[in-house]
Amino acid sequence: MSYRRVVIKLSGAALSGPEPVGLDADALEHVARELLAVADAGVQVAIVVGGGNFFRGTLAEQWGIERAEADNVGILGTVMNGLILRGVLNARSEREVRVMTAVPIPAVAEPFIRLRAQAHLDRGHLVILAGGIGQPYVTTDYPAVQRALELQADALLVAKNGVDGVYSADPRVDPDATRYDRLSFADAIAGDLRVMDPAAFILARDHGLVLHVFDAGRTGAMRAIVAGESVGTKIT
Repeated sequence: MSYRRVVIKLSGAALSGPEPVGLDADALEHVARELLAVADAGVQVAIVVGGGNFFRGTLAEQWGIERAEADNVGILGTVMNGLILRGVLNARSEREVRVMTAVPIPAVAEPFIRLRAQAHLDRGHLVILAGGIGQPYVTTDYPAVQRALELQADALLVAKNGVDGVYSADPRVDPDATRYDRLSFADAIAGDLRVMDPAAFILARDHGLVLHVFDAGRTGAMRAIVAGESVGTKIT
């Protein structure tokens, strides 16, 4: 395997399937199968989950509530996704699965403690990281990069929905858009390519974190990436 330890960033949409809200059994089955394939290859796996399939902080104005309050609701959505994902993984594998949260909820999950998370990974446990960083005004992209750095991951795998990498333009709008197999941070910034949240992208660049952007729906994509195959877009 090309990597010993990876963090995989999943949006809430990866768990909701064709529907914009809620959970989808087939989508959960697909995600669980893909994650276990990586772990069974001997790679240590941590997963950062989003919560957009339940609620997004950007809906604050629409609901007439403060943005900080809306983000807190979204944070709880990531915990819900983490718990359901743990249940699905436990039903399909004997492997230990731990949910750790940035917001303390001791009745259902462990608090995120960096050294404890590393110890779980060293034992071959799957670690689901929920709750973002426990603060509003932060997208899930940022905690994905931060956790990857904290856990000394070799790479961050960024799963996208319906897009198989980074393109020169939006492929859903521009039929002439071309996909990059490899990309530098400098070129992505110069080309104003919206790979992920700008603050998260700069953090990854500043600390030399390797990013892989790929289609969450492609079967075998995660396993192929950790094996060193060219899938999606690699950013270094």
